[in-house]
Amino acid sequence: MATQNSDRFLTAFNRIDHRLRDIIGAKDFMPFYRLVDQAKKKDVLVRKYEDDLRSYADLRNAIVHHRTSMEYVIAEPHPDVVEKIEYMDSTLAKPTLVGQMFRKKVHVFQESDSLKHVLKVIRTRKFTQFPVYHKDQFKGLVTTVGITNWLATTMAGNHLPKHIPTMHDILLHEKNKVNYKFVSRYITIYEAEEIFKQGVERGRRFEALLITEHGKPQEKLIGMITPLDIMKVD
Repeated sequence: MATQNSDRFLTAFNRIDHRLRDIIGAKDFMPFYRLVDQAKKKDVLVRKYEDDLRSYADLRNAIVHHRTSMEYVIAEPHPDVVEKIEYMDSTLAKPTLVGQMFRKKVHVFQESDSLKHVLKVIRTRKFTQFPVYHKDQFKGLVTTVGITNWLATTMAGNHLPKHIPTMHDILLHEKNKVNYKFVSRYITIYEAEEIFKQGVERGRRFEALLITEHGKPQEKLIGMITPLDIMKVD
């Protein structure tokens, strides 16, 4: 006999219920709405799905409390709803990590690299953020805005620069000196999304999240996430 949508829905709902209990360490019975209230304080994905979870709790109650037999339910979920809750179930159980989605070889620059070299890279690779190092020590993140600020300051009064500028010179013209944040490759893509969001809310916009093994600047850079990247996260 084919599995009904209501059975698939309840299976996914019950797994989510157990997941929420695990998140908050609940030992005794707790209504689903309270589970959501408590779990959203600890898990960014629960916050992301909060409204849907509450709606699905109402649907779950309609299915369970109004079932007249194993063959008949008063509310049979739409296939789209079933697919959505099953997707939420799998995502809550095993969310994608930034190290999985955004791990890549990052083009880094040295403080001594000339602006001419950087502009050549911009032209060929279309980069807009540039991690800058002094040997193995991270010094800051240069952006195209920083380059523009340098040009505006230097060219004011139509004076040409006396020397070929380096990345060190450009770093001095970044208005937001801490326009980045190092993160561990083990955080989820949804936690990364939350970091960008909270940065904007606090008036501290991040131009990039820099990924290392444990989120420490002295570790090897193994990936980078930009605001444009995170906008593509479902």
